[in-house]
Amino acid sequence: MTATEGLLVPPGQGRAVAAPADVGAHVHTRSEELFHVLEGELDVLAFEPRVRTPDNWQHGSRPRATGWCGRPRGTVIVVPQGCPHAFANPTDEPAKTFFQASPPPDHERYFEELLEILGNGGPPDHAAIEELWARYDIEQLTPLRHR
Repeated sequence: MTATEGLLVPPGQGRAVAAPADVGAHVHTRSEELFHVLEGELDVLAFEPRVRTPDNWQHGSRPRATGWCGRPRGTVIVVPQGCPHAFANPTDEPAKTFFQASPPPDHERYFEELLEILGNGGPPDHAAIEELWARYDIEQLTPLRHR
């Protein structure tokens, strides 16, 4: 797709990525993201915390209670560039989400490449993950957790 073309994804034709990982809180300096919860539940936290805690994004210090978004089917969340955010499925049931990153190209491929690194059987290759973060404009704020 070029900058002058549209995108058409017919029903059942989109890419599916199963992500058994909590990607942790992170921020993008050049892109924004859109999440549309299609099935299940999704927690999305999008705010600049008073203090960026180095461990768990679910317990970060928030400037206001409206930092949590998401959960039920049909919810749409837009995360602007520069806004720290995190997302996770809070249940044991599968969740399906339409995900769009702008500007392209191919930010959604980050998950495919990350899962390939994490699926090698041994300990995670931290250098490869850090290279991935740099390539996909990700400043990691809290740890990545692989289930």
